[in-house]
Amino acid sequence: MVEKTVPTQQEGQVRQSTETTRSEARYVAPPVDIYEENNRLVVAADLPGAEKDSITVDVKDGVLTLQAASKSHAVGNSMYAEFEFVNYYRQFELSETVDVDKITADYKHGVLQLNLPKAERAKTKKIAVNITP
Repeated sequence: MVEKTVPTQQEGQVRQSTETTRSEARYVAPPVDIYEENNRLVVAADLPGAEKDSITVDVKDGVLTLQAASKSHAVGNSMYAEFEFVNYYRQFELSETVDVDKITADYKHGVLQLNLPKAERAKTKKIAVNITP
């Protein structure tokens, strides 16, 4: 695996981090699936209820950060609600084998798919074997 999730801070524990200060809104880490294909890694993050325009993905100092805000589309006033719309926040530490300049993102049906291409130096290179008579 080429990246790892940046650990969240445990209560009472001080951690040095590149994480920026966020608002007082509640955040949850969205569940993700990460898999590797020949020339890329794919991260699929579930962001139910996220507004397309609120999704931000950035890379700074080798850390991939994804953020999104969700909003209720219910009509009328809620009498009782068990489902709470929350904001999403998750970070991943990337290795140098990811070409950060070529990362792309697609959002469809509540799932954000990040395509992280491998850098040329990380791709497997076949070496031709010459047969000498």
